[in-house]
Amino acid sequence: MIIRLCSIIAAVFVLCSCAGGAGLRTQVVQPQEVKGSFTLILYGARYSDDIQTLAILDLEGDGYVFKVFAPDFDYKLKKGVPAKEVLAEAVQFVSFHRSFERSRISRIMDPQGGTIGYEVRPLYRIIDFPYSDVLDVHYGLAGGEVTVRIRLIPEVEFQREERPRPLFRGRR
Repeated sequence: MIIRLCSIIAAVFVLCSCAGGAGLRTQVVQPQEVKGSFTLILYGARYSDDIQTLAILDLEGDGYVFKVFAPDFDYKLKKGVPAKEVLAEAVQFVSFHRSFERSRISRIMDPQGGTIGYEVRPLYRIIDFPYSDVLDVHYGLAGGEVTVRIRLIPEVEFQREERPRPLFRGRR
């Protein structure tokens, strides 16, 4: 009975780890390296204190499609945006938070090392958060689809859960 239970638990872990597809790598680049036409994916910025914000630049015509693992109302899409315009819009989008310090641009690479897109992520002031980079972003590839999972790193998530919540002061 115990062996059977351990086998089932091991199988569940294996199946869950493969659900997002093969992981893709990213590499920091300079803004002038961003070229082409893109579908801009703007994730987050749902409320004034939302630090879980990211811009993804999906390179059009490369055979890959990005799918954000989140409800449709958590992100916006804009197709056919040229490189210069997409970069300006992405940086403006991720810089809205009061703790924003600077942005970082990284290219997203397929398994052969080819560029399939870019991400623009906010880096925050270290005085406000334990780390400048608060995001844990995973790009999984299955077929021609890149699944994007975005969450806060555990230390930041814990810090934000520990903050006192405002009391309800209105009528019920």
